[in-house]
Amino acid sequence: MKMKQVREMTDAELISNLNELRKEKLNLSIQSRTGQLEKSAKVRQVRRDIARIYTEQTSRANKA
Repeated sequence: MKMKQVREMTDAELISNLNELRKEKLNLSIQSRTGQLEKSAKVRQVRRDIARIYTEQTSRANKA
């Protein structure tokens, strides 16, 4: 997910997407611990997407 895509989302979409990414991160960490994770780069990508959403939420809060 690019920052441009994040900026185009509404607040409700950001929250929804954030919840989905948190669940995915949990599943990936469980897979990593059990040795079932095939693409370890996916964990990094999900972490960064979560950070992008938090950054946009903070930016919107500061503007208001």
